[in-house]
Amino acid sequence: MTWHLTDDVEAFRAAAGPFLAADPARNTVLLTLAEGARQGHWPGARFGWWTGSGPVVGGAYVHTPGMPPVLGTMPDGAAQELAGALRGEALVGVNGATATARAFGEAWGPYQVDRQERLFRLAELADPAPAAGRARLATEADLPLVTEWLTALLDEVALPPGLGAAAAATRRTAAGQLVLWETDEGPVSLAASSAVLAGQSRIGPVYTPPAMRGRGFAAVATAAATRLALGWGAEQVVLFTDLANATSNALYQRLGYRRVQDHLVLDFTGRAG
Repeated sequence: MTWHLTDDVEAFRAAAGPFLAADPARNTVLLTLAEGARQGHWPGARFGWWTGSGPVVGGAYVHTPGMPPVLGTMPDGAAQELAGALRGEALVGVNGATATARAFGEAWGPYQVDRQERLFRLAELADPAPAAGRARLATEADLPLVTEWLTALLDEVALPPGLGAAAAATRRTAAGQLVLWETDEGPVSLAASSAVLAGQSRIGPVYTPPAMRGRGFAAVATAAATRLALGWGAEQVVLFTDLANATSNALYQRLGYRRVQDHLVLDFTGRAG
């Protein structure tokens, strides 16, 4: 039983790609991070895949600098072995399905739960309650506003500002992935779809400025982003919610999203293991 670690994204995709594609919903973040690294968006990213008693891949992870490693599907024992293989690195935490993240955390050392999330997958899209306005794709002219909103979102959910809101806004607008819901007064909400990989697309981020909340704008923007992904041919559309936000969890279920599994983001408080 062995972890194979590399900074070569193409080697990772060649070895672990079929494994990730076999369960694209549960491995959605790894798929998008690996594709982003292939396009040069995550310099310094690290990758790994796990093989059991034979050559068949049975687990994978991706680690982008400054963020917790993201664990894909894997046995708990593989998560424990990965903690040992990464011993000595200054990890800020780890992100994965609940049991997997806890197995890694217990093997790593002291941790605290930073965030509890839930992965949802679309069953059948339901029309949200009508809201004033209309959906459109963000354009280059929207970049200042989109950057401002993405920066505000990073601050609101306490994610590092170094994730690059401006670069993400530019990249995703150019790719036609950002949907704005706008009224006669201008844009009031944003929702994004990721490129289709292994038949799946992930919705996120979704953001509505505080002054515009409670009017149904997030629901109609999310529905529009979902339709965008389906129009691209996505066979599965998924999204993550913060379990502490009861409003968003109820909203996505009303739109037809159903629970797949729960996730944990653990915090190692910046201490090396």
